[in-house]
Amino acid sequence: MKYIHSNLIGTFVLNKDFNILDEHLFKNIKDYDGKDKIEKKLMKKHKAKELDKKDVKNLQEQLKDKKYFRQFYQNNFEQTVQDIKKSISKDDLINQTIANINDIDKTTNILVKRLRDWFKLSLPELDKMISDHETFTDLVINKSKKELLKELGITSENSMGTELKEEDLEEITELAKSVDLLYKLRKKHEIYLKNLMEEFCPNLLELCGITIGAKLFGHAKSLKRLALLPASTVQLLGAEKALFRHIKTGAPSPKYGIIFTHQLVQKARRKEQGIVARTLANKISLAVRVDFFKGEPIGKKLRKELEDKFKRK
Repeated sequence: MKYIHSNLIGTFVLNKDFNILDEHLFKNIKDYDGKDKIEKKLMKKHKAKELDKKDVKNLQEQLKDKKYFRQFYQNNFEQTVQDIKKSISKDDLINQTIANINDIDKTTNILVKRLRDWFKLSLPELDKMISDHETFTDLVINKSKKELLKELGITSENSMGTELKEEDLEEITELAKSVDLLYKLRKKHEIYLKNLMEEFCPNLLELCGITIGAKLFGHAKSLKRLALLPASTVQLLGAEKALFRHIKTGAPSPKYGIIFTHQLVQKARRKEQGIVARTLANKISLAVRVDFFKGEPIGKKLRKELEDKFKRK
């Protein structure tokens, strides 16, 4: 009886004592991918049958010969590279986009605070009057101090700011332009993220919107993991600190995490928010599983069911 077996090194024909009779070594991983043709050829030549899995160890002992080491290393390296390439998925693209949006938010918050403090030297009243950071940045870029004073209804004599030189104002404006570019980049990322989620997890997007959907996805790190989580865990994602505090100190347990900002939870009466959050988490869990298994779109249906159930009278 003769046996045949293939691995990354090559295809081997063995006798009844599991000694190598014939072999075809693979020069690269492409040869390994086409091993079926080699196996058929050698099977026909030697009338061999497939080696049983429990007997593979007998072949492995012979492959410890140094003449096979180089081929094994080379083919194993190529296979690893291929596996890594294939492992990159939409999950990774979504996670990287979410992470970069978070980084942009952190960076923007730091820089816009510096911009406000810096511009206070020239016109502190603007900081008090304009709370929206993006609007504030736009005004610094596009309006002169004279124009801003007029819009604020303040004379230069009554303003507590000082008159800065042109080169000083230019530096402040450059910072404002950098912050503005970050705002524009964030908006571009949001559009890109929405397109990714529409393709990859449309039901989650429809039910939660891009902000909550992205945060849930970011916590789970993959659609598969989010789909495997029970609804009770989905309900508390983002409330880990409060949950650990409850376990450690006996403090009240959290009723919700990220989904607290969902409009249905926000619109509910305070005493009903826990019930709404639990029901919403159940629907999210269902929507994500449908997304993972590539089922039919049900996001709009689930959302309508929730809206009808918790419509305030």
